[in-house]
Amino acid sequence: MIVSIKNEHLVVDFSTKGAELQSIMGTDSEVNYMWSGDAKFWGKFSPVLFPIVGAFKDNTYFYEGKSYHLSRHGFARDLEFSYEKLNANEIAFKLRHNEETLKNYPFEFELTLKYRLQGASLQCAYQVSNPGNKLLLFSIGGHPAFAAPLHNEGVYTDYYLQFDNDDELTFHHIVDNLVLDQTTTLQLDDKILPLRHELFYEDALVFKSLKSKHIRLLNNKNYNGLNFHFEGFPYFGIWAAKDADFVCLEPWCGIADGVNHNQQLEDKEGMEKLESGKSWERSWEICCF
Repeated sequence: MIVSIKNEHLVVDFSTKGAELQSIMGTDSEVNYMWSGDAKFWGKFSPVLFPIVGAFKDNTYFYEGKSYHLSRHGFARDLEFSYEKLNANEIAFKLRHNEETLKNYPFEFELTLKYRLQGASLQCAYQVSNPGNKLLLFSIGGHPAFAAPLHNEGVYTDYYLQFDNDDELTFHHIVDNLVLDQTTTLQLDDKILPLRHELFYEDALVFKSLKSKHIRLLNNKNYNGLNFHFEGFPYFGIWAAKDADFVCLEPWCGIADGVNHNQQLEDKEGMEKLESGKSWERSWEICCF
């Protein structure tokens, strides 16, 4: 089911499956800032990554002496969320543990995605609560895909990312969905990373030490673009499907297994640990222009 929120600047559509953001349309410009979801390249728009980010080694982990299986990025993106439209410009989606989720993720949880429009900005807040009686281990992350070009003006190489606080980018390589210790450093001119499809031919660029909290998607053809703001996310990914005209800006609390990981969940890098009865929250924001 598709549901919407709107204000005088933007109209935003979501699917109840995965609580997935699917379009951000300017009311005056009729520019859709989101990727089209063309299944020829990648049929998603902005999946939530929960209860893991990336992949487990062999899609398997061990917890309290038992083995469990979870596919890459977890199950939340493929499940139906309930929702409550709080007002014309705010909506909340909820997902709780059930018999099926407990089979391969033995934790009770409540996950809320709250989206709110304010002016020309859309905020996405992740709220995780632990209703169980034991420690909740989880990871969570965003995966929004932004169109490049916007409004079909120009080509991919007319677009670039501008970072607020990085003069160089050191990223980890991915092989078979697992993170290598090997890194590559890209030197930036005026904090700018020009977009080109070849950047992502080997998979995502994975960052463990990004300094920036704002990344702007800009172009050389028109004024349209966006500012992506994120805080409290220790990892970040930038990705696009091969030769597809989009770029994903992905703030993560969590990361894929390293190639030499022991597959013990308690030892997994980047896992959040939430005590019984407690709640946790992070958010990111898109400002469109």
